[in-house]
Amino acid sequence: VSKWECGDAMPDISVLKQLADYLNVTVDYLLHEEHQEKKPETPVNHIVKRNQKMITFLSVALVWLVATILFTVLDYVPGVSWQWIVFVYSVPLSFVVLLVFNCIWGTTKWNFAIITGLVWSFLLSIYLTLLNLNLWMVFIIGIPAQIIIILWSGIKKID
Repeated sequence: VSKWECGDAMPDISVLKQLADYLNVTVDYLLHEEHQEKKPETPVNHIVKRNQKMITFLSVALVWLVATILFTVLDYVPGVSWQWIVFVYSVPLSFVVLLVFNCIWGTTKWNFAIITGLVWSFLLSIYLTLLNLNLWMVFIIGIPAQIIIILWSGIKKID
């Protein structure tokens, strides 16, 4: 063992296996200086993650329920013919809800996809709201915004 410590000799693989068995560790554990202990995913963690997803999707469903109620109420208001726009604005609002819950419980890799959906659905909402003005150029705003999102997603966090 002293030759191993001094670097004069290397242990035989069979000796490493016996040593690992004796210490109740893996051979890989013996060969690496730093050891990261991985916590196995427990059933409780799985249930918590499932519940977090369910709360997120229930919140998005609530946005659509409110939109449906508002649409129904506006249908009975005389002279209102634009009640359909409520559903159009429910799309970017759904992305906002997804973004909030993803920032709380999710991973940052999904934020970029959610923000992309938010930007483009918001631009579409503006376009559809002002449809009679034919503001198709509003979508040009999305091009630099998308480039910014792509570049932003390339920034790596330093631990």
